[in-house]
Amino acid sequence: MNAFTMPIVDGWTIAKRNTLKIRRSPDLLGSVIMLPIVLVLMFAYVFGSAIHLPGMSYREFLLPGIFVQAVITGAQITGYTLTLDLQKGIFDRFRSLPMAPSAVLIGQTVSDLLMNLVGLVVMAVMGLIVGWRVHTSPYEAVLGFGLLLLFAYAFSWFTATVALALRTPESFNNIATMLSFPLVFVSNAFVDSSKLPTPLRVVADWNPISAFTRATRELFGNTSTAMKTSNAWPMQHAIPASLLWIGVMLIVFVPLATRLYKKTVSA
Repeated sequence: MNAFTMPIVDGWTIAKRNTLKIRRSPDLLGSVIMLPIVLVLMFAYVFGSAIHLPGMSYREFLLPGIFVQAVITGAQITGYTLTLDLQKGIFDRFRSLPMAPSAVLIGQTVSDLLMNLVGLVVMAVMGLIVGWRVHTSPYEAVLGFGLLLLFAYAFSWFTATVALALRTPESFNNIATMLSFPLVFVSNAFVDSSKLPTPLRVVADWNPISAFTRATRELFGNTSTAMKTSNAWPMQHAIPASLLWIGVMLIVFVPLATRLYKKTVSA
């Protein structure tokens, strides 16, 4: 086994270990299966009847935003699980094994990616039940879900970096909540950003969450020509902007998380 294949093989072993652990953790399974159902039903029936959009139903406008919020929530499990393993001393056991340092992080992010996939499937089924529809080709729909999973994977490396820097579940949860709520709610995920006050509209147009939401709406065909589209570059080129954000997150946070992990296990 060479230096290139070793992290992949070891990472897959860790991913299988984490997947088995998830099956024995009802709280994590609940967040994957129940949370998407609650989100879809709550927003579709509570807010869906109160918000009207020109040329389309609010439920079709909403579901891509719910998808993006769900993968953000799912990706945070990476950071939370890492902090729990730190507290339990799991990393000390891994340090004694002949494995690549990046294997633990690769395994964790891959297992959480599989969990996000399950959540998206459940959410898509619930969306179809409440009236969401895909108006593009099957190829574009697959690209839409693929983009969501790429975003989930890249964001998992960000949460891993934050977790390894903070090292405690309580601190990580507080920081994750403080970061995720403004990102999601000051965006076009749940409302038409053109209706926001000018300062908030500018922030929303350049918010990466808005780019991902706009990109998935385009790939699923959940857009309307009757709705005004911002002239901001990420809104006019949402798919390239989303891919650019994914690339930046992976380039920055994969090596940074790996370096923090090495520092943690050597302390």
